[in-house]
Amino acid sequence: MSRSELERQFNEIKSRNISLNLTRGKPSSAQVALSDALDGILLGDFICRDGVDSRNYGGMRGIPECRELGSYLTDYPADLVMAGGNSSLQLMYLVLSNLVEHGLAGATPLAGKDAKALCPVPGYDRHFAATEYLGLDMVNVELNDDGPNMDQVEELVRNDPTVACIWCVPKHSNPTGCTYSDEVVARIAALPQLRGDADAHPFYVFWDNAYAVHDFTDDIVELAPIYTRAIEANSLDRILVYASTSKITHAGAGVAFLASSENVLADLEERLGYMIIGFDKVNQLRHARMFPSRESLQLHMHKHAQIVRPLFETAEAGLQTGLGNAGLATWSRPSGGYFVSLDVKPGTAKEVVRLAASAGLQLTAAGATYPYGNDPMDANIRIAPTFATAKEVATAMEIVGLSVQLAASLT
Repeated sequence: MSRSELERQFNEIKSRNISLNLTRGKPSSAQVALSDALDGILLGDFICRDGVDSRNYGGMRGIPECRELGSYLTDYPADLVMAGGNSSLQLMYLVLSNLVEHGLAGATPLAGKDAKALCPVPGYDRHFAATEYLGLDMVNVELNDDGPNMDQVEELVRNDPTVACIWCVPKHSNPTGCTYSDEVVARIAALPQLRGDADAHPFYVFWDNAYAVHDFTDDIVELAPIYTRAIEANSLDRILVYASTSKITHAGAGVAFLASSENVLADLEERLGYMIIGFDKVNQLRHARMFPSRESLQLHMHKHAQIVRPLFETAEAGLQTGLGNAGLATWSRPSGGYFVSLDVKPGTAKEVVRLAASAGLQLTAAGATYPYGNDPMDANIRIAPTFATAKEVATAMEIVGLSVQLAASLT
């Protein structure tokens, strides 16, 4: 298609005065409405199964029945799961800040030392923001279809004692949608023991299993449980697993979970005691009553899939129509999670985002999927279709297709 024809079509779209936003992976109103039964589910019965009154103080690790829900999401035993407030990111920040300021599970703090975090890219911008804020340097590592490039990761862990941790989104990864292979999970679990001075220079794995049950096709993707691999590798004290119900129930009023060893949980429980007397146990009880079994959770997530799947199918169809066989872009075809990862011609991602914005479509900033907002190839764009209607997604992909073609025609 000639540039003049591209410009004609693009100007026609601009004349529609469109206003669309695909910047964040938010559940739609229809999705959060699936959990409206949480309101009133307790029917005045606030007593937990162990006899504790959920309305009162205490219980830093959460109520037993909610920790079982956390077990479904983390594949850790319930007694090694802490049920927290509504934000897993809060728990991640808690862990990382304690690692920096106080140390964790017998390790010395990182404050005042050179310290680095390994960041598989493209990845999650909020991981990168917290890491940067707390003063750790970030090192890009390649993310493949089966997980991080483990040869690269292992070399860095072995040879650079300042490398302190790695961020992982192991299932339906943000934004590529990849799921780590069994081999990669086992190699990651073994990372803390690669060093001869593992105690003097500990290495931690931050395992953010945000999309543990968020498949939206009939082919459920299985992720190897890192808990069993950590036991085999004798690395349980150095692996921290996160999950939440944020994209299961009400996004702003869910329950977050942290799973790790008893040593780690005891450390964090003590430090939390200086901040709070306990998390919201009433909300934990509401969630436990809503999901009394794995089967009830699976049924609920099937309802989510019926809402989400058509949006991703529409995005795929739109990208194929606008960019298929053009040789200008490649993109992921996820079977779960919340994102499509679009890779455009190197050096054009920022221009694509700018052009899309001029036509009324807000996309995640180019570079956001890399530490410091710096994509060295200026090629990756994260697309989040879940908070739009199918008609809006179709329009958005039309804008994306034209923006990619126009940006490429300038180079």
